[in-house]
Order: sequence, then structure tokens, then C-alpha cells
Amino acid sequence: MTRLAPNGVLDVKALRGEFPVLARDIRGKRLSYLDSAATTLKPLCVINAVDRYYRHGTANIHRAVHLLSEEATGLYEATRTAACQLLNAADEREVVFTTGTTGSINLVARSFVKPRLKAGDEILLTGMEHHANIVPWQMICEETGAKIIVAAINDDGSLDLASFKKLIGPRTKFISCVWISNALGVINPIKEMIDAANAAGVPILIDAAQAVAHVPIDVQTLGADFLAFSGHKLFGPTGVGVLWGKLQHLDAMPPMLGGGDMIKTVTFEKTVYADAPAKFEAGTPDIAAVIGLGEAIRFVTEDVGFKAIHSHEESLRNKAEAALRDVVNLKIIGTAEPKLPIFSIVMGNIHPHDVGSILDSYGVAIRTGHHCTQPLMARFGVQATSRASFSIYNNEEDIENLVKALWKTQELFA
Repeated sequence: MTRLAPNGVLDVKALRGEFPVLARDIRGKRLSYLDSAATTLKPLCVINAVDRYYRHGTANIHRAVHLLSEEATGLYEATRTAACQLLNAADEREVVFTTGTTGSINLVARSFVKPRLKAGDEILLTGMEHHANIVPWQMICEETGAKIIVAAINDDGSLDLASFKKLIGPRTKFISCVWISNALGVINPIKEMIDAANAAGVPILIDAAQAVAHVPIDVQTLGADFLAFSGHKLFGPTGVGVLWGKLQHLDAMPPMLGGGDMIKTVTFEKTVYADAPAKFEAGTPDIAAVIGLGEAIRFVTEDVGFKAIHSHEESLRNKAEAALRDVVNLKIIGTAEPKLPIFSIVMGNIHPHDVGSILDSYGVAIRTGHHCTQPLMARFGVQATSRASFSIYNNEEDIENLVKALWKTQELFA
């Protein structure tokens, strides 16, 4: 069922009806949910898919021949097929289910990168990375004597691409970088970054957590070695994500976790591991979440479509940015284009937590804090910001509610 109007744009009024939480009143006000960069709301089709599994088909996967298990296994593996198609991967064996982007990055750090590191080697990151793309690399650097090198960020929030390319040298053993900043919404020139890594023969991982719900992804065209995303940023359940990796890398990597369903044979003397992706999926997974993720992928690709998503979100970005610039003493951090409708703002001496609390009293849900990007906050000389992030279910009324609440905040602190 399409969610598009006859003119090809999103039918946002109808689409909002697909998200039950939007029917809630918050403190007596209409809910304006502007925290989608933290986690997206879930449509009924995803909620129903999870409910159906628990209500009508609970069973483990890959381990039995009874009907319930066969059905659950089919749904679980259908999500792998859907994720493969979403990413235009060459082979379904390149799709590994993880707990999310964080789990995926840790898996690559432990199983692929750490065995290749020695003292003095370098891992290249950017100055806008999420903590999930910093801490795992720090951990393996502490264990190996390698070190992290950081590409600079310009005053407008864009990556200093020349600096990034210059930092790739003979000691660079791995590059891990974010596609779209969760704190600023700025979209990095990811293809140029990947091409620079490929030219130097350095493997590269792309954190696509923010990208996956907003832009089409073609891993074969991009040319990266690994790419990771989380289901809950794609209108799917929490606790599940995808690591895509080139099959040659996955085949060469040892598993990070041992247990059931990731083996071919086990004796007390030796275990022979299963092939990828099974060797990275030890134990009973969050089957319901994986099934829900499959429905979320179908919802985005078939019911909505990335062309309509881009058009709607670009319109929201332009209107919201213009409205925010009229608010007295408000500064947007991260103005570089292209960018998503994600606005990280500071309002003079008003603490972001105060901003968030006052907005909540008006039914406007935003994120306040460092957004798991403390180094990026330090780059701009702030400890925290107030972040409003828009998605497909937002409309002009949400922009109006946000701006009105910000003006009320200014009045209270005047």
C-alpha cells in the first residue's frame, strides 16, 4: 500500500496515522516528536509483525523441523534477503545480523582490525564521530599500541576533506567514518572518502546509522569494505542491526562470540566454525526484532520510497531552518550543506536541558545533551546542544510548535 499522494509526494496526514504514538497528547498538547535522530517511531506494520511472531509463531530458528520453527526461520532469513536488497549487496552471505551499529563496529574492531594492528599503526576517524565509532577503536589501540588519528571539522560543520585525504599514509591500517552526523545532520562526501581509502589500499567502514532511513545505499557502487546500521533508526525495533561486509573479509574473520548455531562441528578438542554470516550470529538472536526489521525495510522501500523521503525532508529542512533563524539569540551549529533536517542549537546562556524541559511542557520532544559526540561538542566550544530532528511523519505544524515553544523559552529567561 503506497503512502504517496497522486502527485508523488508523501501523504503525511495519512502516514501519521500509521504511527500510533502520534495519537498521544503530551501534557495536554499535541505531540511533536522531533527526536528521530535518536530513534524513529514505529509504524503499525512493524508493531504487528513483532506481535504476530510472539502471538502466533514463537519458535527458535535454524534448529528444528516443526512448522513453527520453519516459519520463524523463513521470516528471519527473509529479512536478510530484504537487507541485501536494501543495500544492493552482491551476496546475502555478506549480511550479518548484530545488536546494532555499536555491535557491528565492535565486531569489525575485534575480529578484523585488531589482528592486523601493531604498535605505531594508525586508525583514521573524523572529528564528528559518535562515541560508538570512537571507543571501540580506543580499546583496541590500548591493547595493541596503535593510535587514533582524527580528520578536522570546519567551522560550518563540514569535514575538511583535504585534511582527511592527507592523513591517509603508510601507517594507516583502517578508516572508520560516519556518513551523516547524528549531532549536526551534515552529510559527508562519503564516496570521495571511500575512493581515497581505496586508492591507498586501506580498508574502510561506514557508519550509516543516520543515513539508512534517509538516503538509498548501494554498497557495490560505494566500494567500502564494511557498512553498519541499526534497525531502530529505520522505523524498526531496537536491539537489532546489520553489518554488511565484503565476503572475502567476513570469510577471513574469526567469530567474536562462541555458542550455538555458529558451528559446523564441536568436540571437546576442536570446534569447526560455520561459514559467514552464521559464525557471527551465536546463540538465539532477537528473532522478533529481526522480523520487525524486515517489515520496516519493506515499509521504507515499497510503501514510501527514498525519492519521496528526500523531497519531504528537504522541504522540512528549508522551512525549519528559515523559521529557526528568526528566533532571537538562537544559533545553529552545523550549517554546511548538504544536510538532513537535524538542527543542533544553542540559545545564549540558556542550558539545553532547560530548553528541552520547557519544550516538553508544550508537547515538543527534542534531544538535549552531547548526543554521544563529546569531541564534536568540544570542537564547537559547547558542552551540549538542543537537537531537533525531523522525519517522514513530521509536518509544518511540528515546525510551528517547535518555534513557538522556543519563543516561550526566550520569554521565560528574558
